[in-house]
Amino acid sequence: MIKAIPFDFPYDGRLVPQHTALLVIDLQEDFLSPTGYFARKGYDPSPLRAILPAVNRLIAAARAAGIVVIHTRQGYRADMADMTPYEKWRRKRAGLDGTDVLLRSGPGFQISADVDAAPQDVIIDKTCNSAFTYTDLEMVLRARDITHLLFTGCTTDVCVHTTLREACDRNFQCLTISDACASGDQYAHEAALHMVTVEDGIFGALADSQTVIAALRQLAGAVR
Repeated sequence: MIKAIPFDFPYDGRLVPQHTALLVIDLQEDFLSPTGYFARKGYDPSPLRAILPAVNRLIAAARAAGIVVIHTRQGYRADMADMTPYEKWRRKRAGLDGTDVLLRSGPGFQISADVDAAPQDVIIDKTCNSAFTYTDLEMVLRARDITHLLFTGCTTDVCVHTTLREACDRNFQCLTISDACASGDQYAHEAALHMVTVEDGIFGALADSQTVIAALRQLAGAVR
């Protein structure tokens, strides 16, 4: 069990490594770099970079416990054929026309070199805020018989929360790791974390990375 609020995770007391995945949402250069999409939109990427040590410790603990690590990347085709008119309008409004920001052909699409990604990890590429929309994420999870998801990444209020909400509606059991998620808007970050816990955990449970890592290390010892 992982000590969490508003209930210890998972609710039924059965955390099985083979049925669990650690999701690392959108820790890409476009969100973390001072020249990437996030910074160009006027947000400070430093709160996002601040979670990287906690995320990397969680990745190491997950691997040691036999839990699969899944990274997501958000970006569009180089020809923008998969970009809606609204997204094109937002892109032009932000002064991003003629750049490779948020395009899969650009360097900003890649996972940050400061994130401990490994060849055995799964990578899901997406165009929407939810990692479930128009992707094979659910197929990957069902094929591996994964039922429990641990959430990290950015931003808490947008891609993390949108993916979390869809995961709950698809009957995955979800734990959001509070200090392993971040946003450029502190108010939105705190509100998103609070929303996890309302109505007795309508979007699952909430815990900090130290508590989760301690539980995963105990799990790893039991697995050996």
